[in-house]
Amino acid sequence: MNKEFSADQAVKQMLPFAKKAGVETVWDRFEKQQPQCGFGTLGICCRICWQGPCRIDPFGEGPSKGVCGADADTIVARNLIRGIAGGTAAHSDHGKHIALTLLEISEKKAEGYQIKDEAKLRSVADKLGLPQEGRDLYEVAGAVAEATLEDFFRKDESIHCSWFDKTLPKERVEKLEKLGVVPGNINGSIAEIMARTHIGTDADPVNLLLGGIKCALADYVGMALATDLSDAIFGTPTPVKTRANLGVIKEAAVNIAVHGHNPLLSELVCDLAAELNEEAIKAGAKDGINVVGVCCTGNEVMMRRGIPLATNFLSQELAVVTGALDAMVVDVQCIMPSLAAVKDCFHTELITTMPTCKISGATHVEFSTETAKESAGKIVKLAIEAYKRRNPAKVNLSDITQTAYAGFSTEAIVAALSAVDPNDPLKPLLDNIVNGNIRGVVLFAGCNNPNVVQDHAFTAIARELAAKNVLMLATGCGAGAFAKAGLMTPEATEAYAGDTLKAVLTAIGEAAGLSGPLPLILHMGSCVDNTRAVAVATALANKIGVDLDKLPVAASAPECMSEKAMAIGTWAVSLGLPTHLGVVPQILGSELVTKVLTEGVKDLTGGYFFVETEPKAAAAKLLGAIETRRAGLGI
Repeated sequence: MNKEFSADQAVKQMLPFAKKAGVETVWDRFEKQQPQCGFGTLGICCRICWQGPCRIDPFGEGPSKGVCGADADTIVARNLIRGIAGGTAAHSDHGKHIALTLLEISEKKAEGYQIKDEAKLRSVADKLGLPQEGRDLYEVAGAVAEATLEDFFRKDESIHCSWFDKTLPKERVEKLEKLGVVPGNINGSIAEIMARTHIGTDADPVNLLLGGIKCALADYVGMALATDLSDAIFGTPTPVKTRANLGVIKEAAVNIAVHGHNPLLSELVCDLAAELNEEAIKAGAKDGINVVGVCCTGNEVMMRRGIPLATNFLSQELAVVTGALDAMVVDVQCIMPSLAAVKDCFHTELITTMPTCKISGATHVEFSTETAKESAGKIVKLAIEAYKRRNPAKVNLSDITQTAYAGFSTEAIVAALSAVDPNDPLKPLLDNIVNGNIRGVVLFAGCNNPNVVQDHAFTAIARELAAKNVLMLATGCGAGAFAKAGLMTPEATEAYAGDTLKAVLTAIGEAAGLSGPLPLILHMGSCVDNTRAVAVATALANKIGVDLDKLPVAASAPECMSEKAMAIGTWAVSLGLPTHLGVVPQILGSELVTKVLTEGVKDLTGGYFFVETEPKAAAAKLLGAIETRRAGLGI
């Protein structure tokens, strides 16, 4: 393999082992798919009904309309917003699961779960305007759960989702209301997309895109509630020091990877791993049980428990290729079906847990909140049994890991700032943005994508922005990329931050008792936690009395891939953020749609997309967007 597939040194180390073992990786399959479908790449293939598939000739020499008469603009817009609906469904289903669990906790029906952060639950109740006087904790939990679930099922969709109105600046809510894109309930927004894109319905590309914005804002609602209610149940993250990359998998331990996105099961797997540690030692694993994380479930347990992160999305198969992973436990989203074939080359137990996410060849241990503890115990015991089958001749351990600091929730950031100014925590951050010590803020989000070199654009852009004194936040597989590369450490701040950014991070870090600067990039959690960054931006906007589109804040998704990324990127633009994509989106078959998303939407929301695949140029454009916002504020 002479082509560079990844910037991750552990991935480079493991790929030859995969080849030797006869394992087909994501990069092998990507190569076999070349050249990928040009019509699909441009978004001009329509498969909505069985009159087709229909394709539009991008060169204007063949068909310009599908069988039904839909042109390229309509087809591209419909394909895009169906993707947004898919992403919204994924995030909000996760959020609904969390809300239903909170309801079960309030009814004392969910053994194994509790409210770990009472203060967070009560702050959510306050935010939603729910009375607490005379109510005990369980009654408050029930009221929060019921109010949250109303955002999924509200009959009168003219009433805004509560989590929308209560978490965004008033000016932003009013702006989006005038556009008619404020969601009334999450499920209805998703269903509306599927209905209006059915054959013979909405054929106006601009109207379709507005529908996409509404659905993406429902995605924002689903993510915001999922994050805050997860904090209430499992604890709000605080800074924690841990390790990242494939070297966290240990030879002398029963290694269990938790993979996916939903923390409901992984939290209990961590609990049961501790309870059953002695059984692992008795089985011969002198280091006991070692739980590691993959993808966003990995981020969830990393930020709350300091569980080391093995890897992010694109290299998930290589965790199995180490030959020392005894169980890969998966919940939902971003789980490669190929894991079943990879585990067949080793002893690893692949365990699915959700009724909506099964993989042929995997062992299925059904998860429900009523039996979660029992299921987690069964999973840990399966891992111990698998350990006994491990073949030492097939072990290919990596020695590559990096220190990483995770757990910078909104509350943790405010707490760190409070150490500088306890009376006005946001003032130190605001002052340093105004005086230019911090030029602006960039949120890195999104996935991995084999169309680009894994992790390279994330790390290259970040180093450029750090030198220009830009404060950076990260979630999801972006956070995983930075953690694996050692960029979530105080040492990275010393090495890469510009002088003024370094001074600010050092002052805050030392005031907060960290004996050094804050990490160069702050880990804010999994991809569903992108709303934490919005909470910080909303607090700043409210403090100075401006809308979000006036702040020197931008978003970047250098390796965007999934439908969830389509939804996140669209709500970021809808909230007023310049949003960078490092992968060319599948919309170029329509000049109109492309122009609306990169130019026209700016007049409506203040945000816009821009595409740049070269990292240095992307960093320059992000900085340019920040400087434009600074000029607008007169700073």
